[in-house]
Amino acid sequence: MRLLIQNGHVLDPLTGLDDISDVLVDGTKIVKVAKEIQDAADETIDASGCYVMPGLIDLHVHLRDPGLTHKETLETGGRAAARGGVTTVCAMPNTKPITDTKEMVEELHKRAAEESPIHVIQLGAVTKGEKGEELADIEGMAKAGCHAISEDGKSVMNAALYRKGMKLAKECGISVFAHCEDINMVEGGVMNAGAKAEALGVKGITNSVEDVIVARDILLAKETGVRLHLCHCSTADSVKMIDAAKKAGLLVTGEVCPHHFILSDEDIKENDGQFKMNPPLRSKEDVEALREGLKNGIMDVISTDHAPHAEEEKNLPMEKASFGIVGLETSACLTYTELVEKGVLTPMQMAEKMSYNPARILGLSDKGSVSEGMTADLMVFDPAAEYRIDKNTFLSKGKNTPFDGYPVKGEVRYTIVDGRIVYAR
Repeated sequence: MRLLIQNGHVLDPLTGLDDISDVLVDGTKIVKVAKEIQDAADETIDASGCYVMPGLIDLHVHLRDPGLTHKETLETGGRAAARGGVTTVCAMPNTKPITDTKEMVEELHKRAAEESPIHVIQLGAVTKGEKGEELADIEGMAKAGCHAISEDGKSVMNAALYRKGMKLAKECGISVFAHCEDINMVEGGVMNAGAKAEALGVKGITNSVEDVIVARDILLAKETGVRLHLCHCSTADSVKMIDAAKKAGLLVTGEVCPHHFILSDEDIKENDGQFKMNPPLRSKEDVEALREGLKNGIMDVISTDHAPHAEEEKNLPMEKASFGIVGLETSACLTYTELVEKGVLTPMQMAEKMSYNPARILGLSDKGSVSEGMTADLMVFDPAAEYRIDKNTFLSKGKNTPFDGYPVKGEVRYTIVDGRIVYAR
């Protein structure tokens, strides 16, 4: 199967190509990137007026499979990802049961290859059952291709045990993805601590809940030498600490989610469970710090923390609602609208944050680029399309988002995985 993408504006962070070019795909690989390719093809896409970018790689996704499939499945999450231009996801291990063995990682990879239209990398837990008492089968999961371990949804509060896990991850050549939250400091909070929480009469979560664990994990990474990726950063001090870690030469990276670089707690007008997420929406000052961190290269990645829930779990006051927001189908348009259109990032930097940098963190040398020899995981993105987000059109089982009705610019026209069109608008 030969696929020719013509007349698109190619954005390739690896080579720096930022120009109108054609892209020829043969089988699963990109075989030629040049102007006016004349080679024969079985199928042709006219990408005039669109960006041709490497397929997005989302480092932080909850697919809820196995055990919580009323919220999402490998198949529905994969289709949602394809619609959003995402060609690879890292699935978090807080499934039911927890993904904490080599056999579970292997089984999920096997099922994903059969059921999902996109690539799924199943991450493994740090501790057995995410109970924080005993290390999981880190070596076995690494051999099964987990790429990283994470206790996502919580932090490993036993620092000595966590350090042992980090050392083992380092030995196995995989990363640690950290959810930074001191559970002992949450104290029943459901949104950012501040004037808005007080006005709504709900308990708040202070920035220090995140910041103290960010500091701890960076220090542990310094000692162990492991590659540390800090998930869903939400505070100004997290940005400062990541900056300091980078300047010290540590293998530390950080991600920001669209909801954290767009919304603040001031956008919460009433006690609405759709605005309940962990970490919570912070202050305007934190939002600005995150945007600046993305702009100046301190923050490396834009991920979603896609966390689907059933409607009855979110259509509640914040005290009773589940934490989480979906994002696979909206990350590209929100990033383009709020960061590219407003001059925070260039289109090339968008491709870096959402594909190239994630590929480097995972060690995927064949992804994150639109260049010859690379796997043909691609997104064709129309920057001119204007519309409002409509949760009722989501392919995800989860409809939980505060962005329903939000005006955006930019739409995925095609998503290509291993040279096959898996989504077409």
